[in-house]
Amino acid sequence: MAIATQPQLTLDDFLKLPETEPASDFINGEIIQKPMPQGEHSLLRSESCHVINQITEGQKIALALPELRCTFGGASIVPDVSVFRWDRIPKTSTGRIVNRFEIHPDWAIEIVSPDQRLKKVLSKLLHCSRNGTELGWLINPEDESMLGIFPGQRVELYEGAEKLPILEGIELELTVEQVFGWLSLT
Repeated sequence: MAIATQPQLTLDDFLKLPETEPASDFINGEIIQKPMPQGEHSLLRSESCHVINQITEGQKIALALPELRCTFGGASIVPDVSVFRWDRIPKTSTGRIVNRFEIHPDWAIEIVSPDQRLKKVLSKLLHCSRNGTELGWLINPEDESMLGIFPGQRVELYEGAEKLPILEGIELELTVEQVFGWLSLT
């Protein structure tokens, strides 16, 4: 008896689909819709962009962008924060930023949401690492820990007062405690 299998969706097919809200990632031939951001997730994403851009944007070192679709290495993902070195930001012939980023971020930041599978989030950062991303952060609010993902898919755990790795060339010092301190509104 022959078993009919459904043809696997291609990256080109995925990119022709309408965007979802919240966004969906396409990685390893699978569509995975991101969970709707909640309070902690939204604040961590917002503060990450703000803190990085305060240091980098005015000096044209890098730019942190929230929820930007990046298509590279056979996948199309939407990291919570994508940081691009200034000279790598895709631009039009008139110097405006392009809408479609078909390159990997230099630094990708993912924040684990409640009910989100850690494996799926980590797989996005490992895909980034395999395809040229210099640094990944996986922020886990549940246990106030962070993972750093480096070239060669090396992973390091950071907690408490430990200094976090920062993309080379960005003069910023942050500890895990400082990042989770952004959640306190007192």
